Amino acid sequence: MSDQHSFETLAIHAGNTADPLTGAVVPPIYQVSTYKQDGVGGLRGGYEYSRSANPTRTALEENLAALEGGRRGLAFASGLAAEDCLLRTLLTPGDHVVIPNDAYGGTFRLFAKVASRWGVEFSVADTSDVDAVRAAVTPRTKAIWVETPSNPLLGITDIAAVAGVARQAGVRLVVDNTFASPYLQQPLALGADVVVHSTTKYMGGHSDVVGGALVTGDPELAEELAYHQNAMGAVAGPFDAWLVLRGIKTLAVRMDRHDENATKVADLLTRHAKVTQVLYPGLPDHPGHEVAAKQMRAFGGMVSFRVAGGEEAAVEVCDRTKVFTLGESLGGVESLIEHPGRMTHASTAGSPLEVPSDLVRLSVGIENADDLLADLTQALG
Repeated sequence: MSDQHSFETLAIHAGNTADPLTGAVVPPIYQVSTYKQDGVGGLRGGYEYSRSANPTRTALEENLAALEGGRRGLAFASGLAAEDCLLRTLLTPGDHVVIPNDAYGGTFRLFAKVASRWGVEFSVADTSDVDAVRAAVTPRTKAIWVETPSNPLLGITDIAAVAGVARQAGVRLVVDNTFASPYLQQPLALGADVVVHSTTKYMGGHSDVVGGALVTGDPELAEELAYHQNAMGAVAGPFDAWLVLRGIKTLAVRMDRHDENATKVADLLTRHAKVTQVLYPGLPDHPGHEVAAKQMRAFGGMVSFRVAGGEEAAVEVCDRTKVFTLGESLGGVESLIEHPGRMTHASTAGSPLEVPSDLVRLSVGIENADDLLADLTQALG
């Protein structure tokens, strides 16, 4: 499949070659652990053991690479498994990483509670401020880590500008592209070295699979990542790989609807008396609006807002919705609502990444927009 094809065509066809035995147009689920060899070392298609490679996972990895415009994609058992593999590939004890002051709680926990125990240090910077990122880089820095849009405050980082800082410092730029998906944003084309995904979210799209991915355009780094993927073993199973591959086929049409609905939700919230602030990069007054408009196709399906009355009022809004489901995660076809301070970002409490207690985060699904607006209106009271 040529990379000259449109995104929508690549999403459906890249990696999805017809089964050579039957002609099945959907790649089979190779639910297998080992493979018959034609003599010692005589591997068929390079397959010997499914931790090292599996045809269903190969199809997904080829698809991921095509969608992000990379040389190689790697599929993992979860987004955090992908992040862990990346950290242990890039870093050694004594190294330093710059991370965002608004990052996913699990990412912060990985740095603060896991990587720090084997000597990796990190510092926090507002990655929307290029000068702040530059100032945070030290002689021991090996990577700059960015989320854009960020989780849960929907901050926007200028990927190309921070890529310039990374190049000048001789360090890697990692971009977590989960909130945008490759349909809305392609960080490698903007100068990133590695893209991270929780494929659980928009890529899978149906709240029925957990997975993660790394994509890079650097062939040497790709080989190092693949070595660690095999050595550490947290790979995507064949059925999970198949589910993500199936979800990706409708990614473009789903993201269009997510964005359309989120725009309407953000507009409603900006006009509601009980909402003190709406965080959505599609709003003209969002501080990252112009950068987002430059580097994204559209603004996505995530909206956060702050509620008048503080933490308890925010929790009550979460409890009162009927169409929005109270739950963690995001990116599924159904709309979700959560209180980050008590749920997804509880691990950041007391740290520079602690989120406001009156914050509510929405993952706006693809239901009828009028139903979503009515639900939020009654929940806010």
